[in-house]
Amino acid sequence: MSKVYFTREITPQSLQRIYEALGVELKGKVGVKVSTGEAGSKGYLKADLIGPFVKGLNGTIIECNTAYNGKRNTAEEHLEVAREHGFTSFADVDIMDADGEFKIPVKSGKHLKYDIIGENFKKYDSIINLAHGKGHAMGGFGANLKNQSIGIASRNGKAYIHSCGQTEDPNVCWTVKYEQKDFIESMAEAAKAVSDYIKDEGKQIVYITVMNAISVDCDCDAHQGDPVMGDLGIIASLDPVANDQVFIDMLWNSTDPGHTKMMERVDRQEGRHITEYAEEIGLGSTKYELIEI
Repeated sequence: MSKVYFTREITPQSLQRIYEALGVELKGKVGVKVSTGEAGSKGYLKADLIGPFVKGLNGTIIECNTAYNGKRNTAEEHLEVAREHGFTSFADVDIMDADGEFKIPVKSGKHLKYDIIGENFKKYDSIINLAHGKGHAMGGFGANLKNQSIGIASRNGKAYIHSCGQTEDPNVCWTVKYEQKDFIESMAEAAKAVSDYIKDEGKQIVYITVMNAISVDCDCDAHQGDPVMGDLGIIASLDPVANDQVFIDMLWNSTDPGHTKMMERVDRQEGRHITEYAEEIGLGSTKYELIEI
C-alpha cells in the first residue's frame, strides 16, 4: 500500500508543504516535468502557483515536442508558447528532444518494444513529475502517468506510443488503427520504461498532481473548455499509480454535479484501465493510504 499525501488548499505554500511531506531531498540537477499547455489552452499550471516552488529547487522546466501539428511541435515555437504561458519568468525551459532522442527498454510490455525520450532527459539527476489533473480526449484523463509517458517521450516517441508501437512517424501515427485499450496500455508501458530508466540510472523522481481547473479537455487542446467541476486539491506520492488512482477516486466520489461529465470522459476512453494495467506490469499500486496534511 502506497502513501499519498493530500491537501485541499491550492497555493504556492501548500504545494511546498506537500512536497516536503514526501520526505525526499532531491539531489543534483532538478527537472520539473509539466505540460506547458498548447497555445490557446487555459488549464495549464500557472506561474504564480508553481513558480516559487520551482525556483526554490532551482529547477528547470522540462518538456518534449508534440506529435500533432500545433504550436509546440518544433522547439522554437514550443519555447515561444512556454514564454507566453509564463514558464520562462521563473525557470529555464528545456525542450528535451530539441537536441535529439534516445531509446530506453520496455521490460514488461506487450505493445511497445522500447520508449523514445528526449535526449536532454539524461542531464537530470532528479525529476518532479508535476501534473495537472484534467480530462483528455484520447486518454480519458491526464495526470502523472500520462505526464510520464506521452509527456517525456520525444515527438517520435509520442507517435510510437499513440500508434501502440506501429510507427515512429508523427505524420503516420494518426492514420493507423488500434484498440483503445491497447493505447491506454501503451501509455502505462512507456511510463514504466521511464520509471525503470530512472531506477537503473540511480536518479530520483517524485509525483505531484494539482487538481484544479478540471476540464474534460487536456491542456494540449487549443480549444480547451472551461472547468466542469470545482477544485479538489493537491496530491503527492512516490508512486505514480497510487497518485493517479486517488485522482480517479476523488472524481468518482465527488459530490460536485460536474463530476459526471468527467466520469463520462474518462470511461468513454477506458481511462481507468491505465492504473490497473500499470499495477499489473509492476509500476506501482492502486492501493493507497491517503494522508491529509
